[in-house]
Amino acid sequence: MNVGNDVRQAGNGFDYPRPPFPEQTQDLPGSFRKMQPRPDHGEESWVGAGRLAGKVAVITGADSGIGRAVAIAYAREGADVVLAYLSETGDAEDTAQLIRNSGQRCVTIAGDIADAAHCRAIVGKAVAEFGRIDILVNNAAHQDTFDALSEITDEEWERTFAVNIHAIFRLTKAAVPHMGRGSAIINTASINADMPNPTLLAYATTKGAIQNFTGGLAQLLAEQGIRVNCVAPGPVWTPLIPASMSGDKVARFGANYPMKRPAQPVELASAFVMLAEPMSSYISGATVAVTGGKPLI
Repeated sequence: MNVGNDVRQAGNGFDYPRPPFPEQTQDLPGSFRKMQPRPDHGEESWVGAGRLAGKVAVITGADSGIGRAVAIAYAREGADVVLAYLSETGDAEDTAQLIRNSGQRCVTIAGDIADAAHCRAIVGKAVAEFGRIDILVNNAAHQDTFDALSEITDEEWERTFAVNIHAIFRLTKAAVPHMGRGSAIINTASINADMPNPTLLAYATTKGAIQNFTGGLAQLLAEQGIRVNCVAPGPVWTPLIPASMSGDKVARFGANYPMKRPAQPVELASAFVMLAEPMSSYISGATVAVTGGKPLI
């Protein structure tokens, strides 16, 4: 199987690259442009059908990985996008240009969502530019792997919680006053919420918290007409993988799942579009598993 930079056709996932991949590592947060093979975010394959026409979406972690795929899909479905990301790697501008090429407006904002003030700044910029928020996608995440409890520092534990769960609370609290009836909040959970990987202890713990936050918030906001759901991915070929795992683990990534490979980011986008579109008006409090055939327990 060729694992070069060619892009596969969406909907024909059995042709996507399978491990073994070239051994590779990056520094956090990583860049999709340095990955081999390069991930498919739907750049060439996603064709919209107006399912989100006229909507305004805020997406965190939107420069690469799942967030980039969701941003591309949302734009091609007719949404304007506020693209929030951590730091300048060049990935964000590449993503923003694809959104603009789709005929949609894109606003970018860089910064660390572990900072409460920056969470409020993201929402403030969205409201200043567009006057409202219709879709909030809490997608950004931090992870690192550790083989022993003693290796996890207080700082690592606290940063994982600050990025993965505290920021979701702060972004949501700031955004809800600017979201009308029919709006949607979508959080990125993980199969680790139900089947925690012991080497991802801090990350898996926050993903369980996200799933519970989603279920409780869905009930809290139901009378306001705001739906809240989460997507639980299995292994996905994103920059977080070479940036948080050893080269030998990257080479085998996803091989132990039924489809014998990780998902490409574009394969997650359909779940995020479905949960955001108005036709999903009775779906709230749900977890949509995108796990390549591995059932959640």
